Amino acid sequence: MQARDMTKPAMCVALCCVTAHISFPLPFTPGYVTALTFAMSLAAYLLSPRQTFTIIFLYILMGAVGLPVFANGEGLSRLLGPVGGFYFAWLVAYPLLSLAKGSPPNLKRYALMNILIAVPITYAGGLASMIFLLNVNLWQALTMAVFPFVFGDVLKAVAAAVLGVKLQKILEER
Repeated sequence: MQARDMTKPAMCVALCCVTAHISFPLPFTPGYVTALTFAMSLAAYLLSPRQTFTIIFLYILMGAVGLPVFANGEGLSRLLGPVGGFYFAWLVAYPLLSLAKGSPPNLKRYALMNILIAVPITYAGGLASMIFLLNVNLWQALTMAVFPFVFGDVLKAVAAAVLGVKLQKILEER
């Protein structure tokens, strides 16, 4: 494996670690509004499905062992808490997005696949963990895990698609 081949995944892991800290809590949910899903979307656009899974797994592993990479600095307790489902859903959502992105790079397809695949899978994971761990009904879980985040997640999906298409075109030229 050449250094060039290792650079993109390494940069994507680093971007996930940094963007997780571009976040703020909401008072009515244990979830955070974060730029992390933007970074994972971008990674899915730039990497293969296997590489995408690997960088998300590494990010989660770093947080689980106590490195301060999660939005609020928690470690394993974050993964085992009410928002843990989001983290584990990312392991499915973003490799699937990478698989579905298609070729050549296309803004509408990238954004649409993100909104139709990655966002709903992420929400399903968050809903499941909140329902199970907080002992709330579906409506309560939706108000904590989905409704506050939909608008921002759509914006992040589109923004990541814009940047992803531009970066893919640049990388293909090299």
